[in-house]
Amino acid sequence: MTILASGGSRIGAALIAAALVFSLSACARPHAGNRTANPQTSASPAATQHRKILYWKSSMMPGFRSNKPGKDTMGMDLVPVYAGEVPSGPAGTVAVSPETVQQIGVKTTVVKRKLLRRDVRTIGRIDYDESLVTDVAPKIGGWVEEQYVNFPGQMVRKGQALGTIYSPELVATEQEYLNALKYRGQLKNTPLEDASSGAQNLVQAVETRLRYWNITDAQIRALKQRGKITRTMVLYAPFTGIVVKKNVFQGGYVNPGQAMYRLANIAKIWVYADVYEYETPWLHLGQEATMTLSYDPGATYHGRVIYVYPYLKRETRTLEVRMEFRNGPRFELKPGMWANVDLRPDVAKQALVVPVEAVIQTGKRNFVVMALGNGHFAPRQVELGAQAGNDFEVLSGLRAGDRIVNSAEFLINSESALQSAFNKMTWEPPGKGTGVKAVKPQESAPSGVPPPMPGMGMPQHGPENQPQRPDGE
Repeated sequence: MTILASGGSRIGAALIAAALVFSLSACARPHAGNRTANPQTSASPAATQHRKILYWKSSMMPGFRSNKPGKDTMGMDLVPVYAGEVPSGPAGTVAVSPETVQQIGVKTTVVKRKLLRRDVRTIGRIDYDESLVTDVAPKIGGWVEEQYVNFPGQMVRKGQALGTIYSPELVATEQEYLNALKYRGQLKNTPLEDASSGAQNLVQAVETRLRYWNITDAQIRALKQRGKITRTMVLYAPFTGIVVKKNVFQGGYVNPGQAMYRLANIAKIWVYADVYEYETPWLHLGQEATMTLSYDPGATYHGRVIYVYPYLKRETRTLEVRMEFRNGPRFELKPGMWANVDLRPDVAKQALVVPVEAVIQTGKRNFVVMALGNGHFAPRQVELGAQAGNDFEVLSGLRAGDRIVNSAEFLINSESALQSAFNKMTWEPPGKGTGVKAVKPQESAPSGVPPPMPGMGMPQHGPENQPQRPDGE
């Protein structure tokens, strides 16, 4: 229920809100019969002229009654309540005149079924795809003679020369290979079959050793055709990527297995994001993820969740999720960037939903305000499921087609305001008065309800306008 009143209308809206709030308490207790009647039921002057006036009440202050006409403490004219006015509406119903409903701007909505999706938004950190990161490390020791790639961040292509290494062990092996080739040639026409096969096995053994050192077949063929050893060995890039790290400088010595360069292929990247603990049930492998960058808000990237870590971070109580995205043609997704990540998992295909602002949450129970028509409203307890954006899933309490007040957050201003309303209002048994009576501030509050806070008691009235109980209490 949305309040759009100003000035005096705002006060009336607050009092109607208090009446509806109290209905939440009343509908939770077993009662029979009707609770309220609309004292402003339209009737012709001729019809009301011969009817007996039971008492006078304030249209702005619930519980205020008088035995004669006049004004309430707010300066508003009292309204007569006639004999024979039959309360209408189910138990717990609050009647509001159509003029007041129009004045305060009550708005309603129809309960529907629709696809319910939860929106999980978080911040992502772009990083390298670790399955596409490789260290370029020679398998022999030596000195770095030349370097063709000199700084991190430089782009290299597959097969591009990275640098050269002088290795005495490699030089000795190349010479051994040339000697084995020469020896095999000398024994080519020998009648001794064992000697010929031995020379062939020696050549193959040396070639295998060179291949184990990552000497390519093309380099071995060039050595065989040249017939002379080469002083250095060339290192080549195994794939297209960027240089992430450079560990050895030109002229330095590199040990066997020591990485000279670290290369990364950024055609695909990983994005890490932290998700709060209460959102973890909505995460699953393979679900779609979208990402935007602050420096390029017009571009949207689509990826998927490839891993959900099986533990929470103790410090932040969040769960880390890893996603995979394909990079753009100009490598717009750069490792180290921050990005806005949006995950939208499906909660239910045909969920019964209500707006979030239509739900009154009291802590233990949840209510909505039913719009029954003709100015009648009644609270209805509901069981809620998941919240997705601006909607709540309703598990029980409502049906498709029900009409509810779609803005009810104004009903609960604070806990103290609620308790004050409970202390000052109560419901009579059916058939007595109009269903509302006042509890004097000095009387004991209902069981389980704390007394009103100092300074929040109902103002005292004069003898002529003193609130009275119809039953004479």
